[in-house]
Amino acid sequence: MNIGIVSTYPPRECGLASFAKDLCDNLCLHGQNVKIIAMTDRNSNYEYTEEVMFEIHEEVKDDYLIASEVVNASNLDVVLLQHEYGIFGGADGVNILKFTERLKKPCILTTHTVLTVPTYRQKKILMELADRSKAVICMTRRSAEILNEVYRVPLNKIYIIPHGVPKFEKKDRNRLKEKYGFSGRPVVTTFGFIGPGKGIEIGILAINKLKNKFPNILYIVAGETHPKLKKSEGEVYRDSLLKLVEQLSLQENVYFINKYISLEELGEILYMTDVYLTPYPGRQQAVSGTLSYAIGCGRAIVSTPYEYSLEMLKNERGLVSSSADPDQLSLLIEKVLSDEILKAKLEKNASKLGETMLWPNVAKSYIEIIEELLGVKLKRSASEDV
Repeated sequence: MNIGIVSTYPPRECGLASFAKDLCDNLCLHGQNVKIIAMTDRNSNYEYTEEVMFEIHEEVKDDYLIASEVVNASNLDVVLLQHEYGIFGGADGVNILKFTERLKKPCILTTHTVLTVPTYRQKKILMELADRSKAVICMTRRSAEILNEVYRVPLNKIYIIPHGVPKFEKKDRNRLKEKYGFSGRPVVTTFGFIGPGKGIEIGILAINKLKNKFPNILYIVAGETHPKLKKSEGEVYRDSLLKLVEQLSLQENVYFINKYISLEELGEILYMTDVYLTPYPGRQQAVSGTLSYAIGCGRAIVSTPYEYSLEMLKNERGLVSSSADPDQLSLLIEKVLSDEILKAKLEKNASKLGETMLWPNVAKSYIEIIEELLGVKLKRSASEDV
């Protein structure tokens, strides 16, 4: 099949771009032909690779109309639209409706943000996108419930496919700590693009409460400031974190890796980790790629409560606090660091789930849904009978 993906895409640096690249690569591994319609942010210029067939500049409304015409005239069988409110131009990304209203190819919508309490406009946009799509893919059962109850998407139109994770090479924790100069230290890690919504200050405050019992504890915060935030505010948030570390005298306990982390390096950081921490303050987050990666590596995870963590970490796959509170997080981290049996159990359970989330399996699920909706298997079997 010829499959188009509408999304941000590398070399643009964002979580959705990484997702689209992984989805593209793994669809191709299964023998599909994939083209990208890439979303470019304001005042940016990217050198895209050859699979990008068209570039939409998020604030240029005509680009959406031209993109639909280009897709309609192409040999694409289906379009996979990756939806987040922040990547399309206009208020709450309303410009994407200009693309879908002219699109004549079958469209499948993947929802990366499913808000439990959307604004009127956010709700209207997602409802219209869902109505124009042959199927709506989400990543958790809870998201499926919200799509049905809040956005009125029929249940027979909703499919659940987990967030994909790469197959990281397993490496020995102690050898990695030795390599990075952290031998003998309990390591807590958070990674991803840095911004106020990530709650890194909550993580730092939790580590501060642990330093008496674990004087050599190390909190690794890996990742650069989100490019959009860096453009609008510079390093204001990161500077506030550095100031907090200094105020608490945690310079020896908090380690920032201020750069975009490659997959190879990320795998090493995760396999070196004793406790993976997501300290997000908001409860509505439907998906977390970083948490998915930690599950994929089979880490012992401690998290604040939000939609994705509550579903993915149940059944003893991780420990979730009742609120975004440093005291609670510190107690849960201490629990894991003080109990090797508990840590091993959490790692084993997370790893078992992670196996089902590997990208080749996720891409196969996408293909099966596309074939079902387009009747590809039916046509193939009919021609074989003849």
